[in-house]
Amino acid sequence: MADKSELIRNSIMRDMSEGVMVVGFDGKIICLNPSALRILSREEAELLHRSFGECFFDCEENDAFAQTVLDAVYDRERPHEAIVPYFTGTETRQLRMVTSFLTDEGRSVGVIVVLSDMTELAGLRDAVRAMERIRALNGQLELRNKLLSETFGRFLSDEIVRQLLETPDGLALGGKKRTLSILMSDLRGFAAMSERMDANELITMLNHYLGEMTEVIEARGGTIIEFIGDGILAIFGAPVPSETHAEDAVAAALEMEAQMEAVNVWNARQGYPELEMGIGVNTGEVVVGNIGSEKRTKYGVVGSHVNLCGRIESYTVGGQVLLSPMTRRLCAAELEIAQEMTVYPKGVQGELVLSQVTGIGAPYNVTVRTRDTVPRALERPIPVCFRRLDGKHGGAKSYYGGIVAVAHDGAVLDTGTELAVYDNVKLEAGGELFAKVVKRTEDGCLLRYTSIPAGYEAWLKAKREA
Repeated sequence: MADKSELIRNSIMRDMSEGVMVVGFDGKIICLNPSALRILSREEAELLHRSFGECFFDCEENDAFAQTVLDAVYDRERPHEAIVPYFTGTETRQLRMVTSFLTDEGRSVGVIVVLSDMTELAGLRDAVRAMERIRALNGQLELRNKLLSETFGRFLSDEIVRQLLETPDGLALGGKKRTLSILMSDLRGFAAMSERMDANELITMLNHYLGEMTEVIEARGGTIIEFIGDGILAIFGAPVPSETHAEDAVAAALEMEAQMEAVNVWNARQGYPELEMGIGVNTGEVVVGNIGSEKRTKYGVVGSHVNLCGRIESYTVGGQVLLSPMTRRLCAAELEIAQEMTVYPKGVQGELVLSQVTGIGAPYNVTVRTRDTVPRALERPIPVCFRRLDGKHGGAKSYYGGIVAVAHDGAVLDTGTELAVYDNVKLEAGGELFAKVVKRTEDGCLLRYTSIPAGYEAWLKAKREA
């Protein structure tokens, strides 16, 4: 009868889907059924009657599996249960382990470990959890995307936001060479203005101005790269390519100048000063893309043509739009050119002929009025001291001359000092008065003021009455 019972036990062990492994308290593996060998992906000869530690301790991935067996061996008072990962050498399975004690005549002599392969069930469980998580996230996804777009949109154009969110490598560092048009604008005399105005009022005025200019630029397909204080750097032809980027940039520049009338009407209502803006436009090959580091990145544009655009803008006075030869050449639409000027900008070999544009034809049909400064002659010259400016820095040497005619935004300076057209000067006239030489006349150099100090009117009145 005993032999028959043994056969039954052996048959049950052989046919069980769960694996059974018996480990004696001496650490030797006493018994394994076929399911245990299958679940563990091992051969019987590798394990049977060998030390459990020798068989399983050499694989770090199976530390949790080994620790569960060891806990059961050393803790002889209670069974253990755990779900642990088990690495077969080719895949990781999820095993449910339940331990009990092997007894002989009422005395525990080993540990019985029952193994169940829960990999498929764990996958299903994780899938269910994942689906629940996905359903929860879906409720937030639309709100999150809206937040991202609105947040990015305050710092980037819609086209850049779309590229970042929809392009697989949208956030990757790197750039591409592209021929596009660059626009740079700058307010005249803003630095001096900022010293006289209340900080909150200054920011309110600046934000209103930048908001108006942003709408104009984006309406013409431009992409604002950044606001540089009161200046704007924008490109046309990227990230979305355009065959009309030069014309679009010129039209945008003229519309920006036209919009300044509405900006100044708003400023007057708020009690803010009148603003004047100069714009330079250049076209050429640049590198455009995500520039920076892994921690801080921006969509930007670099290259010599960006620098040249800044040089061109520096030659402008308030209300002027100056074009580079390449931009003018690429404009198929008819342009109204008020004047041409030859300059010798730093970083450029030879001369550069710039064009002051005042209008562009169909399909844009935009025209701006030019402001001709016509100073009225004074009864007697007003002596002044001035310095030449190199960029934004004044030279150490002082020069002398006399103002022989004045207008609200300019004057005629008679001086023995040789001044070239487009030279920038700083005069002592009720404070630091900045001006640009725009023309040489029989009476002297015609200046256009670019920054007028608060004390200028009182100074001029006192000098005329002296």
